[in-house]
Amino acid sequence: MTEAAREGRISGNGNFTRQCHSFFEKKYGFGKAFLTNSCTDALEMAAVLTRFEPGDEVICPSFTFVSTASAFALHNAKIVFADSRPDQPNIDETLIESLISHRTKAIIVVHYSGVACNMDAIMHVARKYNLLVVEDAALSIDSWYRERALGSIGHLASFSFHETKNIITGEGGMLTVNDGKLKERAEIIWEKGTNRAAFQRGDVVKYEWVDVGASYLPSEMMAAALLAQLKDMKIIQQRRKDIWYTYFDYLKPLQDKGLLTLPVIPGYANVNGSMFYFLARNPKERIELLQFLNKKGVHAVFHYLPLHNSPYYKDKHDGRELPNAVRYAETIVRLPFFYGLSENEIAFVAEKVSDFFRS
Repeated sequence: MTEAAREGRISGNGNFTRQCHSFFEKKYGFGKAFLTNSCTDALEMAAVLTRFEPGDEVICPSFTFVSTASAFALHNAKIVFADSRPDQPNIDETLIESLISHRTKAIIVVHYSGVACNMDAIMHVARKYNLLVVEDAALSIDSWYRERALGSIGHLASFSFHETKNIITGEGGMLTVNDGKLKERAEIIWEKGTNRAAFQRGDVVKYEWVDVGASYLPSEMMAAALLAQLKDMKIIQQRRKDIWYTYFDYLKPLQDKGLLTLPVIPGYANVNGSMFYFLARNPKERIELLQFLNKKGVHAVFHYLPLHNSPYYKDKHDGRELPNAVRYAETIVRLPFFYGLSENEIAFVAEKVSDFFRS
């Protein structure tokens, strides 16, 4: 960050921004990367690129963070919520085709906790109906679907570098554009609706307003902070994966006794160490467990509330029951998870979870 300041160029799209873009494109095979001020910004760019007209629809999981849906609702889309899979919080790919109408423009998938959705099935449906696929990969840096990085499969994808994620800039995010037809317009939207980036490269002779857009690109200070972490990414990722598997091993005996349910990782997915969660047996037990852990000094929390039942959207939802989304919202427990978590602290947390069931 000091180097960025000394270069005298701390506004966006400078040397450090370009280095970050190059890192992601080369390492993960993203078509084109655009750093943004947040994952929400990246999702909003995806919504602008989709060109929604009033009444157009987008299929979206209900069990997700609000930005997944609100970014598209802000740009005229009607949200058609889908339920989660019975075995994990990701969107149930078997339900998507039944939700498609003549107004459907896109499918949004969320790779919950960095675990891949069934992308072969989803992309097959998208090709069949000529729909865009947007991967909400907020939690999915360094996650894979078979041999492909998440964020490189859909037409568009968004990532988060919020302080709670693996790689952070406080706030911050990224849009990846894998559809070649959308790359040029994405750059214009990213640059406030102007051809400024093309002008700086010498591709055009005038710098002017050519489309809609907003101030989505972050400062060079944020890009510099991000680049420093990317250089240590292998170390960061290995430690976070070690924490995940240590939790899993400690809690496996409780699952074997039927006291809780640990995450399911399909054969086509991997663990990227974004978080650790498990499912309580019922909502009442989840409440009691969280209260017990907090009294013992363990900051365990729950997670998303189902968006189809939210105050803003419940009157707009079509009335379908989404039981799995509700079940995850009522039973998920998230344990403390960060790079500096020590072995003793992990053991302490696991012991307190065990103490709850013994008591």
